[in-house]
Amino acid sequence: MSDNDLPDNEHSENTEFDFAAAMSGVTRIKNDRADLRGQPKKLKLADDETTRYKRQMAVQDEEMMVDGLNSEVINLVETEDELIYASPGVQLKLMKRLKQGHIPWDAGLDLHGYIIDDARTELSSFIRECSNRQLRCVMVIHGKSNSVESQHALMKSYVNDWLRQMDQVIAFSSAQPKDGGTGALYVLLKRAR
Repeated sequence: MSDNDLPDNEHSENTEFDFAAAMSGVTRIKNDRADLRGQPKKLKLADDETTRYKRQMAVQDEEMMVDGLNSEVINLVETEDELIYASPGVQLKLMKRLKQGHIPWDAGLDLHGYIIDDARTELSSFIRECSNRQLRCVMVIHGKSNSVESQHALMKSYVNDWLRQMDQVIAFSSAQPKDGGTGALYVLLKRAR
């Protein structure tokens, strides 16, 4: 059987490819460098709402995040405001015990004198560490603002927002006067499963 008698697909497998014959008529390039003299094409900038929003976000100062907690306060509170928070499923009886200071706290963190960024880092570390140690209740002292009446207490406002964002925290309440009153919080952590 000769090569001419084979079907086309078997014919191509048995014969060698002649590259030189396939390249006949092709002119060889004499320069191996790119031609960079040409003007680049100008791109038309998209001008829709999404693109404008993305540009605006890109030029804003980058927000520092620590464990998912940012430095923008969402809910400003006043110095004497009592804070209370419970995630879904926390029983009312447990919240009453927490608010009355009847759940003993195992560790505490005092944020007096911290700047906001350092306080965020400390609080995040403290809650994570207490959760890892399987502590049930802790105290966080955010202090009272030495501000004029009816002004917002910044550290207290930040702590209020940050604790609500932490997965380990299931509830918190302003402390009893003997433990700092509205300048401190009892914080209840999730039980280890």
